[in-house]
Amino acid sequence: MTMQHFIIFLAIAAAGFAGCKKDNYQAPSSVLKGQVSYDKRPIGLRSNGVQLELWQPGFELSTKIPIYLAQEGTFSASVYDGKYKLVLLRGNGPWVNNSDTIDVNVNGTTEIDVPVTPYFMINGASLTQNGTTLTATFTLQQVNNSLPLDAVTLYVGTTTIVDQVNSVAAVSKPASEITDITAPITLSVSVPPSLIAKGYLYARIGAKTAGVAELIYTVPQKIATK
Repeated sequence: MTMQHFIIFLAIAAAGFAGCKKDNYQAPSSVLKGQVSYDKRPIGLRSNGVQLELWQPGFELSTKIPIYLAQEGTFSASVYDGKYKLVLLRGNGPWVNNSDTIDVNVNGTTEIDVPVTPYFMINGASLTQNGTTLTATFTLQQVNNSLPLDAVTLYVGTTTIVDQVNSVAAVSKPASEITDITAPITLSVSVPPSLIAKGYLYARIGAKTAGVAELIYTVPQKIATK
């Protein structure tokens, strides 16, 4: 065997050994799940629009684990047992930026609550349908006054996933037309004929803070159109 052939043989053997070592890692069997909330109230979000990061310091293959939030503000991730740090990304959600990390000790199925401070909360939401018109009535609570309200919107969709990206009809009211957020706010939207014929729709209300991309939402509601 020539020296060149010997070097190639060593390279192939090393690669095979590394591959076998990597394959020996067992799949994670523990689950970290939780809820983003304010004052024990769940935060409604755009489905997979907001992301958290999970880190395991000192682990051999240390890397961030992205965790996307469901529209109910819940999350779930398969991980290994161990100590982690959960990070809220700055500017990623409809809440006040917080650079703090949450220490998490995962052992089997582990549940945690992730408290945040939203700029606004939507209270007393009521949806009614009359003919081809869907009307929403609600009030707003300003939790943090560092940023003003931009607008409120009523979204209509064909499935439970309905938000600023997934909707077939929507109507907005800018903050300039809202003189008192604690007084009832009304939004009315014309329901598309396709949803009238279908017999039902899903709707939810979103509130946008000025300078913040993601909205805070109510829980989607199913409305009969017939």
